[in-house]
Parts: sequence; structure tokens; C-alpha cells
Amino acid sequence: MADLEISQEGGIVTLTMNRPEARNALSNEMRAQLADSLHDIEQDDSIRCVVLTGAGEHFMAGGDVKGMAESISKSPQELRKEFILRIHDLHPIMFALRRMPKPVIASCRGAAAGAGVSMALACDLVIASESAFFTLAYCHIGTSPDGSSSFHLPRAVGIKKAMEIALLGDRFSASKAEAMGMINFVVPDADLEAETQKLATRLANGPTHVYGNTKALLYRSMESEFESQLQAEAEYFADCASRADFREGVTAFVEKRQAKFTGE
Repeated sequence: MADLEISQEGGIVTLTMNRPEARNALSNEMRAQLADSLHDIEQDDSIRCVVLTGAGEHFMAGGDVKGMAESISKSPQELRKEFILRIHDLHPIMFALRRMPKPVIASCRGAAAGAGVSMALACDLVIASESAFFTLAYCHIGTSPDGSSSFHLPRAVGIKKAMEIALLGDRFSASKAEAMGMINFVVPDADLEAETQKLATRLANGPTHVYGNTKALLYRSMESEFESQLQAEAEYFADCASRADFREGVTAFVEKRQAKFTGE
């Protein structure tokens, strides 16, 4: 059984982390499969929205701590080398999620812990069931955060809340995560799949190239100076204006009808 299941329906591809017996803890195989799959999806113009979710009752309960336990008898030098490489193996996933020229939705039920929080934060939108819960949790195993959470968390909730979440490692509800700005939508448990599909379908029917440009603008704004950001806005707008979806959008507006975007 693969640690990652991939399914596609129309323009929507769903990546399901598939280790339900381990709450979908991130294995070496899963990391490699996610990185490869995201790279392929990035290049596939037929895909217009990506959903990342977990099999069974949980989203993803962090790294494979049992696997880590097998390494702790090694020397400090060996451990340092092993975990530098292990953490760097996560980075292609985070870069791919950020770079992906189409929207990525994290759909969370049950536990999102450790790297599960990191993975959700790295997605563009997060929808969660009412009973879902979150905990950064790294401090509980005696280590600092990884998976880009130290980058995304302060930008989502502010530095003081980020300190609280990271230093205390407390568990908190989906409604609290929404109130803090970590996630976008909370829905009844029974409706999570249907509401995720509705959101993904809405995005998959939208102007995909525009979404890619919008993602790039918003993410670069976190580090850009004012002048360079305005220049980027002009360049991205002009790029969109040269494409079919702009012509369709403007024409539909004038004709007072719903635009039918092709993603081009």
C-alpha cells in the first residue's frame, strides 16, 4: 500500500497521506512521494486545484517519532548529520506548495500535529472539521519546529501568538485556529468532504493562471519593498491581461453573465 494515494477528478487532484495506522505520520516514503507528485502536478496544466488530506480519522500527526527513536543511540555527530538531511528532505515539498501555480487546499480532520501543522500552514487555504485539533508539539519531543512552520506561523498569527503556540505546544481546536488566522474555514464533521469538494470545484473553475500570479504576488509581499511590489503588480497584471481568461472575464462583465474561465 502506497504511503500517498493520488486521485484526479476533472481539474482537481487529491493527495491523500495514507498511513492511517500511524495517524499519517510522515515517513521517508511519504516525503519522497509528496515531493515527486507535487513536481508533476506543477507541470500539468490539466490540474487546476490541489487538495491535500489524510486517510482515516486524522490529517497528519507529525513526523515518524517511532522511527526517530531508532536513531537516538547514535553519536551526536551522527544524529546531527542524519537530521540535517532528514529535514532538508522536507524542503522540496514546502517549496513546491509555495511555488505551485494553482491553489492548494489542506482538508483537515482529527489531528494536525507537528509537521501536520507545518504542512497545513504551507497550503494556500485550510478547511477543517469542527472536531479537528492542532498542536505544534515539537517542544514535547525536545526539538524546535521544522517544515517551514517557523516562517508561516508568525505571519499567520503574529509573533506573540506564534511564541505561545511553539513554546507551550498546547492543543487547540479548529475554531480557535480559525480565530487566530491559521485556517480559513471550519465545517461540521459530516460535511468536510463535501465542503472541500465545493471549494476545490470553485477554484478549479476559476482563472487558474490568475490564481498562480496572485499567489506569487501575495507570497512575495512578505519580503518585498513597496516599490518592487508595485512593479510586480504591474507586470503580473499585464501578463494576465494578455491571456484568454482576461478577455473572457471582461466580456462576461460587460454582458452581465457568469464568466467561463479555461485557466489560460
